[in-house]
Amino acid sequence: MPSIAIIGASYDRNKFGNKAVRAYNHRGWTVFPVSLKESSIEHIPAYHSVLDIDSVPNYASLYIPPAAVLDVLGQIAKKGIRLVYFNPGTESPAALEKARDLGLEPIVACSIRAIGVDPDTL
Repeated sequence: MPSIAIIGASYDRNKFGNKAVRAYNHRGWTVFPVSLKESSIEHIPAYHSVLDIDSVPNYASLYIPPAAVLDVLGQIAKKGIRLVYFNPGTESPAALEKARDLGLEPIVACSIRAIGVDPDTL
């Protein structure tokens, strides 16, 4: 099964960072929630940084404020993750350019919808 780091995962079930954890988990993916605040999300251990994850996820999905995206991209590249979802509100010309400069492949789309789940139903 593929794996994904949900960066900006949230304990709040109304936030997209939580909906993504649930959607991917329900689809059978290995999910790595990344949260600065929480130690687990939806009963899945959370990591404070993508660099703390023991393996290299196939994807990263961003649910963080735009101001934090530029800093996190370097960590994603260092971890060896290449495919990065820029969910609505996280993309900017500067962030997309930096991602490409780091050798990342940006995907500008809702990562939840990408696996066939409507986030409004979660």
